[in-house]
Amino acid sequence: MSDGTYDKTYGQLYGKWAVALGGLFSKGPAKPGDAYGSPGQGSSVAISIASSITLLLLWYLVTAVWQLLPPLFLPAPAAIADRFVQVFTEGFGGGTLIQHTWASFVRVFSAFFLSCVTAIPIGILMGVNRVARGIFDPPIEFYRPIPPLAYLPLMVIWFGIGELNKIIVIYLAIFAPMVLNARAGVRSVSIEQIHAAYSMGATRMQVIWHVILKGAMPEILTGMRIGIGFGWTTLVAAELVAAQQGLGAMIQQASDFLVTEVVILGIIVIGGIAYLFDLLMRYLERLLVPWKGKG
Repeated sequence: MSDGTYDKTYGQLYGKWAVALGGLFSKGPAKPGDAYGSPGQGSSVAISIASSITLLLLWYLVTAVWQLLPPLFLPAPAAIADRFVQVFTEGFGGGTLIQHTWASFVRVFSAFFLSCVTAIPIGILMGVNRVARGIFDPPIEFYRPIPPLAYLPLMVIWFGIGELNKIIVIYLAIFAPMVLNARAGVRSVSIEQIHAAYSMGATRMQVIWHVILKGAMPEILTGMRIGIGFGWTTLVAAELVAAQQGLGAMIQQASDFLVTEVVILGIIVIGGIAYLFDLLMRYLERLLVPWKGKG
């Protein structure tokens, strides 16, 4: 092959790859009736799958093929898989993987449910009533930046070392973002919609229920997604104190004995559950607020 033919072939291949890579980062196709596609429009599923496979492949190469890191710091994927089977069948640290996962699941989602029935009404009330905003805003804004490990000893003194202490610590982590998002959702409702409802004879409660709550729903669902993330983040701290079972307790015991495979396994399980719940919340968003992002 002559140099000219080689350069031409190389240039064509380079051009195709450049167009393909450029398409990944370009805005999505315009919708019917739109002159231009909106920023971030289009599906990212294929890109997410490709990036996940790339990370797993890189992990495998670094640990199993090139062996750049010792197993104590980063075990190979096969070692994690073997440990998964062992913990699932034989158990580790006082329980099997199912038992640890169920214990953590109950704690996190008990706190999440409690936050839903308290934080969302309080957030809506803060958005529509200045007295409620004046009462609840100072304590929420005061404790919100405090990390859970800071007030964990106080929770132990007040509520002991049982399940109630763990649920309350997780609840406090979830409560603040859900309140603030519900309040922000109320404040984002169009004043024209409120005035239109009043002009048609709606009462204050009807406006709150049919206009404000509906308009705030996107922010409320976002707050639920953020809150459950904070709940799983706080789980390990909550299970540091006298927890016999739970993913956080399993991770803590594994770190004490330098069992890195179990530590990474617990991290993967927590991340996987949180990600699946986030996907569920996205699905609910599409069902409950199909207008979100289309205004």
